[in-house]
Amino acid sequence: MAITTMIGAKIHRREDPRLVTGHGRFIDDMTRPGMAHMTVVRSPYAHAKIKSIDPSAAKKAPGVQAVYTFADFKDHIAGGLPVSASFVAEKKQVPNQFPIAHDEVVYQGEPVAVVLADTRYQAADAASLVQVEYEPLPAVMDIEKAMEKGSPTVHSGAPDNIGWDLTYSPDSEEAWKDAEVRVKERILQQRLFPIAIETRGVVAEYDRYDKRLTLWSSTQIPHFVRLFVGTACGLAESQVRVIAGPDVGGGFGSKIRPYVEEYLSVVASKLSGRPVKWIEGRSENLTATTHGRGQIFDIEAGAKKDGTLVALKVTQYLDVGAYQGVFGAFQAVACLLSGGAYKWKHIAARTVGILTNKTSTDPYRGAGRPEATHLVERAMDLLAREIGMDPVDVRRKNFATEFPFTNNFGLVYDSGNYEKALDKALELANYKDLRREQEALRKQGRYLGIGLSTWIEICGLGPSAATAPAAGVALVESSQVRIHPTGGVTVYVGTHSHGQSHDTTFAQIVADTLGVPYDSIEMRHGDTAEGPAMGYGTYGSRSLAVGGMSIRMSCLKVIDKAKRLAAHILEAAEDDVTFDQGRFHVKGSPEKAKTLGEIAFASYGAGLPEGMEQGLEAVSYFDPPNFTWPFGAHIAVVEVDPETGDVDLRKYIAVDDCGNVINPMVVDGQIVGGIAQGIAQALYEEVVYDDESGQLRSGSLTDYMIPTANEMPEFVLDKTITPSPTNELGVKGIGEAGTIAASVAVINAIVDAVSPFGIKHVDMPASPDRLWKQIQTARGTSHDGKEARK
Repeated sequence: MAITTMIGAKIHRREDPRLVTGHGRFIDDMTRPGMAHMTVVRSPYAHAKIKSIDPSAAKKAPGVQAVYTFADFKDHIAGGLPVSASFVAEKKQVPNQFPIAHDEVVYQGEPVAVVLADTRYQAADAASLVQVEYEPLPAVMDIEKAMEKGSPTVHSGAPDNIGWDLTYSPDSEEAWKDAEVRVKERILQQRLFPIAIETRGVVAEYDRYDKRLTLWSSTQIPHFVRLFVGTACGLAESQVRVIAGPDVGGGFGSKIRPYVEEYLSVVASKLSGRPVKWIEGRSENLTATTHGRGQIFDIEAGAKKDGTLVALKVTQYLDVGAYQGVFGAFQAVACLLSGGAYKWKHIAARTVGILTNKTSTDPYRGAGRPEATHLVERAMDLLAREIGMDPVDVRRKNFATEFPFTNNFGLVYDSGNYEKALDKALELANYKDLRREQEALRKQGRYLGIGLSTWIEICGLGPSAATAPAAGVALVESSQVRIHPTGGVTVYVGTHSHGQSHDTTFAQIVADTLGVPYDSIEMRHGDTAEGPAMGYGTYGSRSLAVGGMSIRMSCLKVIDKAKRLAAHILEAAEDDVTFDQGRFHVKGSPEKAKTLGEIAFASYGAGLPEGMEQGLEAVSYFDPPNFTWPFGAHIAVVEVDPETGDVDLRKYIAVDDCGNVINPMVVDGQIVGGIAQGIAQALYEEVVYDDESGQLRSGSLTDYMIPTANEMPEFVLDKTITPSPTNELGVKGIGEAGTIAASVAVINAIVDAVSPFGIKHVDMPASPDRLWKQIQTARGTSHDGKEARK
């Protein structure tokens, strides 16, 4: 391979041959001797009392081994699911979510019984025979109505439906005194299904004699599953082994928490004495797996007439669902990042979490950061329009330019060059030519729109000072690097790959640092029985900036020990020995070198330096001093047909900066995938419930529109490189960047296209029927398209 360094090399993913040829091993591929299959009986009601459960007919069905209800589980599971502080330390109420309902169900899909049978189909058939008598109760579905005094409550006996109400920074009229222009808007962030390609699944095997549990789960956080599920089920961590996968088919944040089915399958295995397998069906996935977004933002922004930003006021109303999500309050980070890449004199921010009779919301790709970017980038365009400036000029005038930059809430942006990224995106888009084309097309009755999104992100979740109070433990990251006697390398890391290319990029870091052949490196992750005692999982674009740095630390520790041994073997002072590309030699004598493999072999023998133990391996926990702050500029180009409401997304330009790049091919793949999800939210996807009954109306993929490759535009990708000072590699995260930037780039483009009709704002998803109705209404209430409702 003709490259001088592995870091930065464009290398094809080494995971792919195994996965694309059908040799991956996912939960549904798992089988164990004597395994029973579990089906969960779920509530068809959003809110109801459980009057009785009669499992007698189900127990007589062919192949059925057992039917369990709350009465069977109550003495085997302590408490309910955990709820982290995240960005809201003090919550007004946290309803206890026991893994199975007792006398009341509070969302459609809540478990009320489980059936174990010899086959999955027998379990499913028998589940339909479980007779549950319900007494329907009023369903609380609308978050604004849920906040009203006298509203029915999501949980019977609760004082109200407010999960939290926190003001981060109060409003001050004094802060607005310099605002010569003020704009207001309500921005909707619709609920979304995460739709990982692999639904969730569990295989639990409890050994009654050894009193040990092995749990295979489609999860992003195997060590946290061990911690929470094992201890709740009465087992010490030393008795529990959790294996993620071995392969996990995506997560997008929906698998960063323990789920009720993990608890239920563990206890079912203990009670039945058999391994228990549960595989989530796709329709089941839409009610049983957490949703994303589901928020309303009321914003007001003020600026001077020359475009200088003055003040921003943000109120976030967040649809929590029936239970507080494990990390649901993380989404309140949208308030703390609401200022975006800009300098504001003042930002007032308040977050309100509201309980509803729906599936819980929890982090979904970006988790609060897409919402923050969407609101501030809409504010930029609204202000530019009100002032009469080009949206580019308003952004350029207000960018943060000196780093580290401390935002209005005390968060410190590590490094950035926002104008450089914007300039490159404008050049790639031929922005001035697009504006001229737009003007010419409007004269022909065609409506071209250009939308900007200059985004920033907090990621690399790890600094212990910040994350320990929020998560209960410091979200640092661990690794172990082991050099075998013959020179092969095994690396264990506490993050987990479910599409992030860790087997490739982490191996590149190891190969570059140790100077060993890339193919000699084995990456291991996702198994709590291997490697360091604790791993912290994959989410928040943290794997490279925290996990990758931990791996590099372990490699450097190995080199330090190997250097001592090399000096001993070469009969030289340690300070006189140089390490270069996997070889140790005395300065000035490179011909008398010892390879790392030779030193590794010697490390397992005799005659080591005094005080040195055999072996060549190291363990590290990396605690970063700060988060990392990637950024970029995206431009969407659309044409809107006012006669149909159709949006033709012609081109999408993305210039992103994630610091130093380990593998450009992997970075591009992450960006494109993220953009696709942002486009999906902007134009297609929406979870819809019936306001009265609480029934999920988008309960299948027939009713929930997921775009395909056919709906994707031409992508033009480029980058700038601004290394992070937070870590030695100078890297930042990139896994969520596309999603963070894309939805508002598309919406800004659509609003720009239809602005001649007087339309100032368009909500998501901008489906053809909605957009057509909005255009028709604007035409009907305007005077030659100059004035219209928003």
